[in-house]
Amino acid sequence: MANWTFRPPTVLEGPIGGSERLWEFYKQDRGVTVVLQTNGTYRQVRYPTDDQLASYVTFYRGGYEYTVDDATKASLIAGGVGVTESNFTAQ
Repeated sequence: MANWTFRPPTVLEGPIGGSERLWEFYKQDRGVTVVLQTNGTYRQVRYPTDDQLASYVTFYRGGYEYTVDDATKASLIAGGVGVTESNFTAQ
């Protein structure tokens, strides 16, 4: 059984702010949190609070890396939340 490094999906978001007009045109990647709900389905959540995260079976916060096994990888890809092979790197 192989282990994989999982990086949750990202979205390109902007403007990022700043006092100069140039920042109004700049965009940057933001991580999207993927959660496993109690009914066994995955979904994406933007900006979850700690209280919300506690109500899920498991979660993968955007912007972080996680070690997952083959079964979890297959489940995340099949979950229909924008996770593809490109979100995983072999360890």
